[in-house]
Amino acid sequence: MSVCLIRNVRLWIEAEPVLSDVRIQNGRITEIRPAEGTGLSCSDADTVIDGRGLLLIPGMIDVHIHGADGFDMMDGTLQSMDAVSRACARTGCTSFLATSVSSSMEDLLGMLASVAEYSGQETGARVAGVHIEGPYLNAKRKGMQNERYLRHPDANEMAAILEHAGSLIRMVTLAPELPGGMEMVSFLKERGIVVSVAHSDATYEEAKEAFQCGASHVTHCFNGMRPIHHRDPGIVVAAFEERHVSVQAIVDDVHLHPAIVRMLYREKGADKMVLITDALQAMGMGDGTYQFGGHRVTVSQGVAKLEDGTLASSTVTMNEALAKTVRAGIPLRDAVRMATETPADVLGMPAKGRIAPGMDADLVLMDDGFNVIWTMVDGHIVYSSEHE
Repeated sequence: MSVCLIRNVRLWIEAEPVLSDVRIQNGRITEIRPAEGTGLSCSDADTVIDGRGLLLIPGMIDVHIHGADGFDMMDGTLQSMDAVSRACARTGCTSFLATSVSSSMEDLLGMLASVAEYSGQETGARVAGVHIEGPYLNAKRKGMQNERYLRHPDANEMAAILEHAGSLIRMVTLAPELPGGMEMVSFLKERGIVVSVAHSDATYEEAKEAFQCGASHVTHCFNGMRPIHHRDPGIVVAAFEERHVSVQAIVDDVHLHPAIVRMLYREKGADKMVLITDALQAMGMGDGTYQFGGHRVTVSQGVAKLEDGTLASSTVTMNEALAKTVRAGIPLRDAVRMATETPADVLGMPAKGRIAPGMDADLVLMDDGFNVIWTMVDGHIVYSSEHE
């Protein structure tokens, strides 16, 4: 039996953060008690951690990340997977979806094989599965996706991919207005896969049809889709009207204006708004030139662009996205929920994203500047700023 006691941390028990103690046994939270008075006994604890009055939040979950620290998960190597796992942990993320870009079938299958082999060997954040972004995307809204590989939805091809991947695939982003798109939405929904809409020129009516067919998510909302117009409301307004639809937000002060972040929050609420990074390999690396999705990408002042000026993913981290969301005017408790509980619910991971008895001990200790002090996965610290 392994018992860990975390003492003197701020966490939400009711309406406000309360100084508390948290008991963990065999990787799960077993008890929480206010630190005032007696607190929790440490007599049976193998490890006691002093939280120093800092904020303890659930481990963040990134449902959309392509790479980090100079590594792209489309490389199809265990080294790339491990680099991203470690980078996620360093930034307060404890679970992530390895996310593809539109590519050759060979490269996609290679990426899936590397994820399958790496799962269970993580040294940092856990791999929660795969998010396939493309190739069933609309060239008109391709963004940085390589048009060479874009094609119409093909049920036979997807069936072959699923047979190869087993249960790894948790989310697929597609353009439902393409020929075969609505059928693909239903095909994936029937198999328990989250169907997300983006890189799409769907009209309001087409988006509503997709949401009725089983699509329930919008990838990097506002980006890579038909914009809102007062006579042509498009995907975003359709998503606002469908209560079951959740939306991703890249809160990096580039992809979304803070006023749009606030609007998303007002329209969808903390339970349907998901913070993501959409990070490429430049995350954690700084400015420079990179290869991503078959393109030359230049990062300048943290902004990644193709040679024609098109935005090419992001370099933001989850803890930075959390900080920027709060600075945009979102209450801290709700911002935390968007990075933890809501993505856990989207992916159907009931033991993640919350601090409560019975939940997995995936936890992050942060200071008031949203810097990560340490990250814990399954009750074990996998990153500590004090040991860098």
